[in-house]
Amino acid sequence: MNTHKQFRIKAIVLLCTGICISSLSQANTQTEIDELKHELHMLKQLVQHMNSQQQTQSEQLVKAQKFQKSSQNQNLKNTVGLTKGGAEFNLYGNIRLDALYQIEGGTQSRLYNQINTVPLTRDSASSDILKSTLAATRLGLDFKASILNENLGGKIEVDFLGANDALRIRHAYLTYNQWLIGQTWSNFAIPDYMPESIDALGYVGGAVKRDPQIRYTQKFNPNSSLVIALEDTKDSSSHMKLPALTMHFNQKITENLNISARTMLDEKRSDNDQAMAWGVGFGLKYDVFENTTFKADYYHVKGDSSLVSWTNAGFVVDQEDHTLAMNKFNSITFGVTQQINEKMRTTLGYGYMKADPNQHYLDASLDLTKINKELWQAWANVFYSPVKPISLGLEYVYGERKAYADDVQGSNKGIDNRFNAVAIYTF
Repeated sequence: MNTHKQFRIKAIVLLCTGICISSLSQANTQTEIDELKHELHMLKQLVQHMNSQQQTQSEQLVKAQKFQKSSQNQNLKNTVGLTKGGAEFNLYGNIRLDALYQIEGGTQSRLYNQINTVPLTRDSASSDILKSTLAATRLGLDFKASILNENLGGKIEVDFLGANDALRIRHAYLTYNQWLIGQTWSNFAIPDYMPESIDALGYVGGAVKRDPQIRYTQKFNPNSSLVIALEDTKDSSSHMKLPALTMHFNQKITENLNISARTMLDEKRSDNDQAMAWGVGFGLKYDVFENTTFKADYYHVKGDSSLVSWTNAGFVVDQEDHTLAMNKFNSITFGVTQQINEKMRTTLGYGYMKADPNQHYLDASLDLTKINKELWQAWANVFYSPVKPISLGLEYVYGERKAYADDVQGSNKGIDNRFNAVAIYTF
């Protein structure tokens, strides 16, 4: 009996021990599984992190390669090559087709602005006609070099607006530090503050004059500069003895406001007399909003017509006493340009000139139908660039001139009424 009881107790003990061992084994297995799951999760995160780093590095490498290629292309674009003398140069230009449909206007064969000479009576030969030209096509070359650790630069630019579409020099100059020697925009009559136009010569109140000159620029700070120049104004009506003196002060008031003040002195001479011509000019450019720009330019000039466009002769020679009779005028042009989107912009502009001659000037003038009391023009245009190097434009302009005398038909008012169009490929 005791033996049987002892056997049962041993059996129970063995059974309990087995159960405990089994439970302990299961517990250890579950712990290992949990640890393996955790390690697997950590391994997945590590792999994902390494993949992410590899992808980022690949993207950065691609961007770096693209940037390097872009920089190389830009450098190639900006610097075409080296001259024999070692100067870097950049070739640029455009192919430009201009066309107009003239309802009424000037009689000259060229299609650009003729507001100061439009017939006082409608001329059928210059009405309802179509004109076109490629003469405003340009070709230019910028170059720069270092000489004795100083900067030497220059520009040569030509178009075909000479007589009979002949090659014409627009710009040809050298720059050395603060000096400029050669032909470029007049220091007095500048195009910077003219509202944009399709007409290559601009409208009343504007100026597109380029003169041979010696120029010095003094920068007082990044926002202020004074430019002084001696210019050959190429005034065919005067026997030039001395160059014109011009001064031009630029001031950047704020990030969106720039102003300009200019003055000029120029001696005018005939065989028997001489007089001093002078003038002042004021320009303003104001970015009203991010995509809206307002420009204005004003001139008051006495005795000169070689700088500001579309004015009366600066002086005439009195045929009786051979003295110089001087003309005065005031002119203004202003307009607003709106950038509609990246591909399209539009401009509305207006220009006005009023003469203020003395009686001596009027009496000495041989034909008062050619002396204008007033000129004005208004225009609206739109430019569209479907792709970056191509620009297409359409413009309407209307203007009038009022002379001091009537023509044989009894009219003293001439009209300029036309549509302009342009297509430009820039390279």
